[in-house]
Amino acid sequence: MNFAVGLKPLLAEARSMESLEKQLICPICLEMFTKPVVILPCQHNLCRKCANDVFQASNPLWQSRGSSAVPSGGRFRCPSCRHEVVLDRHGVYGLQRNLLVENIIDIYKQESARPLHAKAEQHLMCEEHEDERINIYCLRCEAPTCSLCKVFGAHKDCEVAPLPAVYQRQKVGALGGGCRRGWGAAHPTGPHTHPIPSQSELSDGIAMLVAGNDRIQAIITQMEEICHTIEENGRRQKQHLGLRFDSLYSILEERKKELLQSIAREQEEKVQHVRGLIRQYGDHLEASSKLVESAIQAMEEPQMAVYLQHSKELLKKIMDMSKVSMSSRPEPGYENMDHFSINVDYVAEMLRTIEFQTEPLGEDDGDGPGDGSEAAGEEERLDSLEAPEAVEDVGPRQKPASSPHGQH
Repeated sequence: MNFAVGLKPLLAEARSMESLEKQLICPICLEMFTKPVVILPCQHNLCRKCANDVFQASNPLWQSRGSSAVPSGGRFRCPSCRHEVVLDRHGVYGLQRNLLVENIIDIYKQESARPLHAKAEQHLMCEEHEDERINIYCLRCEAPTCSLCKVFGAHKDCEVAPLPAVYQRQKVGALGGGCRRGWGAAHPTGPHTHPIPSQSELSDGIAMLVAGNDRIQAIITQMEEICHTIEENGRRQKQHLGLRFDSLYSILEERKKELLQSIAREQEEKVQHVRGLIRQYGDHLEASSKLVESAIQAMEEPQMAVYLQHSKELLKKIMDMSKVSMSSRPEPGYENMDHFSINVDYVAEMLRTIEFQTEPLGEDDGDGPGDGSEAAGEEERLDSLEAPEAVEDVGPRQKPASSPHGQH
């Protein structure tokens, strides 16, 4: 027997009660109206206390009814439609009570307090005969049905029993076979009848499901712990991998610094040598220029005695100056720094081939996914990624050739 039609009135009633409850909600406190309920001129309702709170907030200087002075009326806006409500000297107490809404609230609370199973019994109707209540139990089909179904409906050839009797026998824990034997004399059983499940059988089934649920929950808990362990192990391995690569970065930076210092030293030596030659040539040029000026002035000397007196010495200086050798200069290619070039292609290729080690751990390396000894083993494996000796020897480390300083 299908209970869909029988449950439809229950669902419809539940939806009606929910819809009714929404209509009985105060827009201020968002709870069901509390008596007394006042009706505003715009036909919207409020709890008197909520209406008084809104009124007092809009009219802070308004005096209460107990004041000896005669207060003037106040005004506020309806929280539902923003309509302006003008009150007399009685304030909120001058508003009319909505007795209809109060009565509806009382009825709603009474209906809500009724037991759910009582409502279900009152509204559980037959899906084929909507005006007939379900009051008998078909033993062959194992389904509740109505009297009309037994008389000339789908269950007219079936064996039936009163619904309360079946319910009571099931409640007291009688076995299904016993129930069948109790009705067997008056109601002969057919070849397709089955025992009615007793309450004890249902209890056993519930206990079995609960036990199964406990096992499933234990499995879920175990898998959640596995997920947590996986996340923790992954976080630790990420940290270890980051430390290993940071170590490689440090080695590369240190080696880079050393090579740059080698280039800087030879660069400084060569520059200082060339600048020394520049100063030497500059001094010679300055002395030669001064000697030229002195010779020009001597040639312009009008007095013969003075000219003859200094010409011999001046000529000697000129001869000595011309004999000074200025052959010291940088050799061709002295400025070249190409011998500091390095080849890191094979090192880059080696870095690109860094992979995780796939060798299985030993028996003493840890028993669980989060074991500390496994972490130690992983650290030892990752230590091999550093390879400080290999990184130290990247590329040909050519020492700079001795600087070919020219002869002075």
